[in-house]
Amino acid sequence: MIFYSTNKSSVPASLKKATLEGLAPDGGLYVPSEIPAFSPGELELLQNAPFTDVAFAIAKKFTGDEIPHDRLYAIIEECYTFDTPLHKLDGKTFVEELFHGPTLAFKDYGARFLARMTGYFAEEDQKLITILVATSGDTGSAVAYGFQGIANTRVVLLYPSGKVSRLQEQQLTTAGGNVTALEVNGDFDDCQRMVKQAFMDQDTRRRLTLTSANSINISRLIPQTFYYAWAALKLSKEHSGRKVVFSVPSGNYGNLTAGVLAMKMGFPISHFIAAANANDSVTRYLDEGRYEPRPTIRTLSTAMDVGNPSNFARLQHIYHYNALEMAHDISGYSTPDSETLETIREVYDHYDYIMDPHTAVGYHSLEAWRRTHRTDDPSVVLSTAHPAKFIESIQDALGIEIPIPGRLQSVLDKQKSTTPIDASYRDLATFLETL
Repeated sequence: MIFYSTNKSSVPASLKKATLEGLAPDGGLYVPSEIPAFSPGELELLQNAPFTDVAFAIAKKFTGDEIPHDRLYAIIEECYTFDTPLHKLDGKTFVEELFHGPTLAFKDYGARFLARMTGYFAEEDQKLITILVATSGDTGSAVAYGFQGIANTRVVLLYPSGKVSRLQEQQLTTAGGNVTALEVNGDFDDCQRMVKQAFMDQDTRRRLTLTSANSINISRLIPQTFYYAWAALKLSKEHSGRKVVFSVPSGNYGNLTAGVLAMKMGFPISHFIAAANANDSVTRYLDEGRYEPRPTIRTLSTAMDVGNPSNFARLQHIYHYNALEMAHDISGYSTPDSETLETIREVYDHYDYIMDPHTAVGYHSLEAWRRTHRTDDPSVVLSTAHPAKFIESIQDALGIEIPIPGRLQSVLDKQKSTTPIDASYRDLATFLETL
């Protein structure tokens, strides 16, 4: 398959080139030349398939002949050694728990696949790849652990100082080995801007083979379609062929973009709810048709604190820069922190189920949508992180202690290791010169 830039000024690329570049030379994001389609017969064959088989069926449509199919299937089996449970709240409401991977966050699905794809391509070229990543929380830890032990790679993480949870910070600053964490005196948008500037800096690009592991990288985005496809097939079969509604906690909008790709490939999905916190640039666009990013606001759902989301460019491309066309498939809702905490309490009282703040935003948005859209379609809230990663918010909402999984507790006992820098590209460029 061929990929080209949303800015339409770069030479089209293979998947290998798009993966190793991350960002296109013209500053755009790589998108597939066409979204592959699944026929009704192919979907029927996948209806009872395990997660890995669904993932393989999608992945091979994007990789074509760039990776031998036996190697690709081995990569997928190595990536997804954990479950993807669908927790039933009531007859038509489900929580898809995407936090059973190594770092207890949904970013494991994309980061582990990307790490192995990058390692495969780096091995082909015998190159040392530098992975440059901006993170608002879980991306950093997922990338750090995903790339551990991957030959010919090194990772540089930028995260906003004081704006991620303690557990998140411990995870992304204690990986060691080929992973370095830069603690930026700024917000996530600053981190993201600095990473983009590095990719546009020709001196840096000549000296280092740079790629990104953010959702701007197409090989981080493709595997995020897997869990939409798998859940949609399973629930559609269980509900007499009805299509599925997904409520997606949204920050940089890569997760939602992956869902839209899954729907456009033909999987049984009827609608999306873009669940935002106070950072509501896309919510306002869906309501008003104007995209006016604002400075990032800090909230309890920290991984969604993004004022100017990168993947909005991909969504605009998919929907031909037409707000009405996008709004036909996607409804946007914004949830303040007070209602996030109240939702955590309500869900716990009603269902004896604990949601982290991001999942609570997703559930609250789904309920808001249902008040004006009556449907019997099964609905799924994506649960993007284990509640123990936001233990302070859970205690504020519920007043109870929840156990911290062993893999998180062991991280808390490690010594944080970071390099502080200002929110200036000059500081980042200076650091990269030392690599």
